[in-house]
Amino acid sequence: MSISGTGSVDTAVFTVGGLGTRFLPATKALPKEMLPVVDKPLIQYAVEEAKEAGIEYFVFVTGRGKTAIEDHFDAHPYLETALTDRGKHDLAETINGDRPEPGHLVYVRQAEPLGLGHAVWCARKVVGNRPFALFLPDDLIRGNNGPCIGELIDVHAEHGGNVLSVMEVDREATSQYGIVDSEPGSKDVMRIRRVVEKPSPADAPSRYAIIGRYVLDPTVFDHLATATRGAGNEIQLTDAIESMIPTTPLHGVVLNGRRYDCGTKVGYIEANVALGLERSDLAQDVERVVRDALDRHTSLGRVR
Repeated sequence: MSISGTGSVDTAVFTVGGLGTRFLPATKALPKEMLPVVDKPLIQYAVEEAKEAGIEYFVFVTGRGKTAIEDHFDAHPYLETALTDRGKHDLAETINGDRPEPGHLVYVRQAEPLGLGHAVWCARKVVGNRPFALFLPDDLIRGNNGPCIGELIDVHAEHGGNVLSVMEVDREATSQYGIVDSEPGSKDVMRIRRVVEKPSPADAPSRYAIIGRYVLDPTVFDHLATATRGAGNEIQLTDAIESMIPTTPLHGVVLNGRRYDCGTKVGYIEANVALGLERSDLAQDVERVVRDALDRHTSLGRVR
């Protein structure tokens, strides 16, 4: 079975099978993708970005304990009726506004946590022989010129092949990312000639790191099928992308916007503050609370 669509890139895969160990004990029973950023779960921001870019079909690669994600994108007639009966029509609309259409949402189980490459491979039968967008929902991205994934889709329409979102990171942080080596003269859109997974700062070919948005050619599934273990003894997506470079063009699009790494505690807190400040109904109070907290901690000598 595979999805049949009409657009050049109309299907998105969301990898949501991780254990969320960095946020224990909060994620013992609650999927990390359901942690709220202000008043929406993290996964909803990714789905909204996909929809804004014209994505029509949504494939979630899940794991054990992730049924709350399925429930979130399902109908809740009792809650909808209760809100409507109480005159809270705006709230009733809010819980329905971004739900994918029936038949446009599929869940696939990743039985074992064998790495990002394995998670993507698990979606192969649903995606079929079509280019697709890939979201790592831990990265909450606010594009300056519309949805980040939309820029990647535009580059794919021009060049084909695989397209990655990249951003410049500190040299000391290169060991945490897949790092790209691009052709000389590359700027906003770079032609990539090599990808290195989590290199040491001394060995990193650049400071441009791959972040959680991709547009991938379906032949990536053939390369992932070899199940070769890479860094961390996991099946690495970057290894498959690297192996495709001789025959499949690879481009990187430098992020034009802001990325919040909600897979870390500090990044998650930053996202809540930043998105709270974006809200006209919250900005003044959020600013006051942050200033008050800083003043209190400074007076106690906790901030240097």
